[in-house]
Amino acid sequence: MAEEFKRLNRELVYRGTIVDFYKDTIQVPNGNIVKWDFIGHKGAAAVIPVKEDGKLLMVRQYRNALERYTLEIPAGGLNGPEEPTKDAAARELEEETGYRSKDLELLLTIRTTVAFCNEKIDIYVAHNLIESKQHLDEDEFIHVEAYSVEELCEMIYSGKIEDSKTISAIMTYKDKYR
Repeated sequence: MAEEFKRLNRELVYRGTIVDFYKDTIQVPNGNIVKWDFIGHKGAAAVIPVKEDGKLLMVRQYRNALERYTLEIPAGGLNGPEEPTKDAAARELEEETGYRSKDLELLLTIRTTVAFCNEKIDIYVAHNLIESKQHLDEDEFIHVEAYSVEELCEMIYSGKIEDSKTISAIMTYKDKYR
């Protein structure tokens, strides 16, 4: 593919807490100039905590964008672009579930919405969980629940779990570890 796309300008429209919104001016291969939206994201990490009995710890929390509770794997944004995702995954594991692990293995990396956002999430698997204590942010209200892989797959197939990072993680975990 010899087609060339050239960004001529990137204008910051809004700086948010989680994302920054830009208006890009792009020259497309036929020479036309177009405007595209771009959302810049600092990156995130997620983790599948595996209990000794094989059940996976999940977090149930309210999501404003959907105006309802969701069931997800623990996850959170990086504290900065230099933070290793493994460190962020370990932090989120303890903060959200009250468990720690020194046995984190990278499972996969996903890009959530490639058409307009650069968000990248590294997803880890945590084995050999050690009980600790939840450290929730003041705006977090998280309930920890444990499910078998089979139960989670049924929730995916029935539409009860719609979160893309959670679906990707569970299905990859099932394929790799089961």
